Amino acid sequence: MKKKKYNISVEVTLEVIGGKWKCVILCHLTHGKKRTSELKRLMPNITQKMLTQQLRELEEDGIINRIVYNEVPPKVEYELSDYGQSLRGILDSLCAWGEKHIAREHGNHLELLEDNVLNEHLKY
Repeated sequence: MKKKKYNISVEVTLEVIGGKWKCVILCHLTHGKKRTSELKRLMPNITQKMLTQQLRELEEDGIINRIVYNEVPPKVEYELSDYGQSLRGILDSLCAWGEKHIAREHGNHLELLEDNVLNEHLKY
């Protein structure tokens, strides 16, 4: 089988963390382990099917760990893997750029951002 060729390395990055939801999931996981239900609550606009698919893909790429606890009912948590931790700088830069873009285009960014843990630093 012929290996896929890329024009530039950013294509590979976007193949792994691109799309509407993966970076959002990863940003939430930078704040610690989360259960699927916690992630769903933090991202109310994502469907359960899409969340499950995105988590599986991130796990397959080694970006997150899926931790299954041997208990009843079953408990599963997700966390950034050591490899996934290497994306922190990228994620922080994407968030900072987004904040600047909102301010540039819309003025008050607090009106456009949901009230959640990822936006706490903007309140002060």
